[in-house]
Amino acid sequence: MNTETIKKIYKTFEKSIEILKEELDVDFLDAFIETGDNLISGQIHVEDGKPSEAIIGELKKIYEGFKYNDYSPEELRKAIQLVMIRANKEERIQANHQFTPEAVGMLFNYIIENLKVDSNQLTIFDPAVGTGNLLSTILNYFQTKRINFKGIGVDNDDTMLSIASMSFTFERLEVELFHQDSIDDLFVKNVDIAVSDLPVGYYPIDERTKGFETRSKEGHSFVHHLLIEQSMKTIRPGGYGVFLVPSNLFQTQEAKKLLSFFHEKVYLQAILNLPTKMFKDEQAQKSILILQKVGASAKQAEQVLLGEFPEFNNQEKMLDFLQDFKKWAQKNLF
Repeated sequence: MNTETIKKIYKTFEKSIEILKEELDVDFLDAFIETGDNLISGQIHVEDGKPSEAIIGELKKIYEGFKYNDYSPEELRKAIQLVMIRANKEERIQANHQFTPEAVGMLFNYIIENLKVDSNQLTIFDPAVGTGNLLSTILNYFQTKRINFKGIGVDNDDTMLSIASMSFTFERLEVELFHQDSIDDLFVKNVDIAVSDLPVGYYPIDERTKGFETRSKEGHSFVHHLLIEQSMKTIRPGGYGVFLVPSNLFQTQEAKKLLSFFHEKVYLQAILNLPTKMFKDEQAQKSILILQKVGASAKQAEQVLLGEFPEFNNQEKMLDFLQDFKKWAQKNLF
């Protein structure tokens, strides 16, 4: 992977976005989506006489020689990350829509690689796919391992989903996307693994949470609880859920309902805190939660794995921690 190549791709995106923002009078993300459509189709979309002939000429010069098949999926993904960092400065994207940090995606890869799954074919589902960065990080990794996979993503934000669709096309990933609220009935069934950087907060439409075991008796329910329940229902017996969650997940009053849902349905296998220095304060800390659906050859780990990742810049301690995780997984999940 070449840093200069990533910068080159980013510059192509950036120049096109700036021109289309002004010419079409749209915001940064809409101009990015328009740019992606132009580059994927190989044609500049014109509607109601815009962009003008002069602007079309400018865009053709910017796009000249750009063929996304010439670049690696990871080069394209990282260039898209840079665009989204710029988008956050331009538009202040809400926290639940910001992409998952690179290091966290790599931890997801390592964890999934050491779970007991059929490595010949994997179906991986993200119920809050957003721009698709976490899912593409995982799928790109498994693509290099020559593991057959199918990705599925759901999101209720059409702008985020459009960016995800563009990203997956650029990165040549097979992902089926659905524009819907993941709390509604899903067509997704029997997936091997559900992964997600779960949105955190309250779900605003109480009517839709009827029938959920994790719903609150009074007031709004936690959306991250509801999504854990919904995701685990889509998983095949013995399959896994790997989620980024608040570290205080089991320290709230509503935690009793979540644990009640787990009873006889889900094995809580591990909860691993991310390094505290990653977060401004203790309340913002996140953890990686590993769940396994009851059934098939699944079993409760003799010892639920509780721990905290070392600082990412301490390579020696991190390698030791990952080796310990691998040994634990071999002993408890296989």
